Amino acid sequence: MLRSSFRLLYITRTNLLVRASPSSLSRLSSKFSSAKPLVSSHHQIPLSTTGAKLSRSEHSMAASSEPKSIYDFTVKDAKGNDVDLSTYKGKVLLIVNVASQCGLTNSNYTELAQLYQKYKDHGFEILAFPCNQFGNQEPGSNEEIVQFACTRFKAEYPIFDKVDVNGDSAAPIYKFLKSSKGGVFGDGIKWNFAKFLVDKDGNVVDRYAPTTSPLSIEVIVESF
Repeated sequence: MLRSSFRLLYITRTNLLVRASPSSLSRLSSKFSSAKPLVSSHHQIPLSTTGAKLSRSEHSMAASSEPKSIYDFTVKDAKGNDVDLSTYKGKVLLIVNVASQCGLTNSNYTELAQLYQKYKDHGFEILAFPCNQFGNQEPGSNEEIVQFACTRFKAEYPIFDKVDVNGDSAAPIYKFLKSSKGGVFGDGIKWNFAKFLVDKDGNVVDRYAPTTSPLSIEVIVESF
C-alpha cells in the first residue's frame, strides 16, 4: 500500500513538472522540499520486545522476590492460623512429613518425641506436616491427626495443616526444601517421614530418607 502511494506521488509530481512553467517549477520544488515526511522520525514504530533481556534492575527485583531461607515462608497450623516461620529464627529445625497409618509411624513418632524431649530446651524444634500422598495413610482431619500424635506419642512439637509435598499442588515450603536439597533419586519426596535439617539461619543443610531413624541424627543435631 505504501509503495503504491509513493508511485502515485511520483507520477503526479512528474506530470506537474512536465506541464509547469519555469517559475512555477521553482515554487513547486520549494513546496515538495518543505513537505513533512510520511513517517515522522518522532513516531517510529516500536520494536518488538519479545525475548528482550531483563535490565539489571529487573534482574535484581526478580532475585529479591525469591525465598532465601525458610524464614521467608508463612504456613498454616492445624487450626488454620498463619504461622510465620521467621518465629523459629535461631533454632535448629527438623521438618518431617508425617502420617498416622504408615509402617514407619510407630518408630518415627516414638523417636521424634524422644529427640524433642532431649533438645527442645537447647534451641531445637520439630515441625511436622501431615501428608496423605503416600498410600492414603493420613486420611484424618487435622484435629484427628493432632489428637493421634499427642495422645498416643506425646508429641509436643507443632503439627501443621495437612499439605501435599509433591506435584504442582505441593506446599511452597516443600518446593523450597526439595530445591535446596535434592534426594538421591531426584527431588521428589519418596514416602512418609522424609526429614530435612535446617540450621539456625534457616538454611537447609541436610536431607534424610524416610527410613532414617530420628535418633540416628542426634549427633548431627548436637553439632549445631
